[in-house]
Formats: sequence, structure tokens, C-alpha cells
Amino acid sequence: MTGQIYHVGLTVSDIDRSIAFYRDVLGLTFRGEILMEGPETEAMFQRKNCRARVAYLNGSEKIGMPSVELIQFTDAESTQLPSDLFTTSVSELCFYTEDIEAVYQRLQEHQVDCLSAPQSFDFTAGGFGKSKAFYFRDPDGIILEMMQPL
Repeated sequence: MTGQIYHVGLTVSDIDRSIAFYRDVLGLTFRGEILMEGPETEAMFQRKNCRARVAYLNGSEKIGMPSVELIQFTDAESTQLPSDLFTTSVSELCFYTEDIEAVYQRLQEHQVDCLSAPQSFDFTAGGFGKSKAFYFRDPDGIILEMMQPL
């Protein structure tokens, strides 16, 4: 009944800044932007006079790979709460890379807040293999993860 993941939505405070980060720093491809408004938007978001700019970016041309959806509500200020890996919510959005050290270096050059350097993990005993990974934050403080299977 439920299919594949279609996209992952992130509410951001400045969509232009976020598009630049996800496109220019992380290398995702900008697919376009829409403006959501009207009775359907108000019903969906449960808010009168709701307007939202929504942008879509992809990291892969593969069919079935979910997009990153950036949403900025233009009718009101967004509330920023600190992201926390230990609070019940979506903990992070994970991106795949073939060269985690190069990505980490690039993020360092762009002064991106990285929670650690890449760390090595071995979960072969559990059937998941080996990988390197690290967490970092986007311009709104949303926690993201970069992972390279080994």
C-alpha cells in the first residue's frame, strides 16, 4: 500500500540561503521551486493565509531516489529549535558519498559545523557492513549525516 519515499521535507528560515547550501556546498541539483497558497494549502498545513515557497533538489538521477524538499513559510516567522539527536523526531537526513574525506574537507573549507571528523564503523556482525560517517549541520542547524560504505 505504501510505496517508496517520494521526498524528505525540511522547514527552513531562508530558502535562498538553503538552496545555495544544498546546491553549492553539498552538490545537489536544483530541480525547481513552487509557491503553495490557497484553500488547499491552508487545509493541508492547518493554517489560515498560509503561503510557502517550496524548492526541490536531488542528489541522484536514479529513478526512485527521494528529493530534498525545502519549505519556507512566507506568511510567518519560523520557530527555530535546536536540533538534537536525542529528541524524538527525525534525527538526521543521511547522504551517500564515495569520498567522505573529500566531502569533510569541503565542508571544513565552507566553515560548516561538523559534529566530528569521519568515524569508522564495522557492523558486519549484524549484516550491515563497514562504513565511515559523520554528522554536520545545515545553515538552520538541521542535523545531516554523510556516509560512505566501505
